[in-house]
Amino acid sequence: MTRKVATLIGLTAILMWSLLAVLTVATGRVPAFQLLAMTFAIGAFIGPMTWVWHRDAWRALRQSALVWTVGVGGLFGYHALYFLSLRLAPPAEAGLLNYLWPLLIVLLSALLPGERLAWHHVVGASLGFVGTVILFAGNGTPQFTESSIPGFVAAFIAAFVWAGYSVMSRKLASVPTDAVAGFCAATAVLATVFHFAFEPTIWPQTLTQWGAIIALGVGPVGVAFFVWDIGMKRGDIRVLATASYATPLLSTGFLIAAGFAKPTAALALSAALIAGGGLIASKDMVFRTRRA
Repeated sequence: MTRKVATLIGLTAILMWSLLAVLTVATGRVPAFQLLAMTFAIGAFIGPMTWVWHRDAWRALRQSALVWTVGVGGLFGYHALYFLSLRLAPPAEAGLLNYLWPLLIVLLSALLPGERLAWHHVVGASLGFVGTVILFAGNGTPQFTESSIPGFVAAFIAAFVWAGYSVMSRKLASVPTDAVAGFCAATAVLATVFHFAFEPTIWPQTLTQWGAIIALGVGPVGVAFFVWDIGMKRGDIRVLATASYATPLLSTGFLIAAGFAKPTAALALSAALIAGGGLIASKDMVFRTRRA
């Protein structure tokens, strides 16, 4: 597989993740950990479906404790926090706050050995912060209440968890992508334990809700992790990180189209600042890609 092909494969994850918020909201009142368990159980079967063509792929599950900690911690930690945020806070606002992760990937990558934090990284981070402030300031509607604070905190922490997982994936490039199936299965088991410990069981009530759960498991919580892993390990991480800034805009657009959010000026300005900050922070990646 060439670098270009791997990058194109990784880019498909961004489109799938832009549907994560709208599909999650469409699942109805299914508790967060129950939803996590159901969707990751579906996603865990995606990888083994390809093992028919390379039967020794199961050996990829033999990894060190560090690899399992990063893989399961990233997938379970991020999605537990993300699903909780969409349950406890307005979906559009929580989604935009969570989508600070592309900017965080740039900042964390700049601190790795051989990299440096330049002025445009600081400017980009500042714009992202301003966008977050405007997001919390509201858009003229009573969207921000005291009861929503836990949801916003969960969304903010989730952004750091996913950024850390993505950067570490680059450092663990020798780990086969087939191992992601094991991470998904472990996440489903952990989510099941947490569900029975802390939540009531509420099954989907309509075919639409069941369809949203299946779509989540196949796409944003399934195939997306495998293609993202391929892109991060074999593709051009600079192109992938830059393209990720389109995710919050696409996500908000899908929420608006589905009727879960309103196209207000504050929401649009927050999205533009967060995305714009990310693009400025990734200036070096953009121009290096063009020169290449």
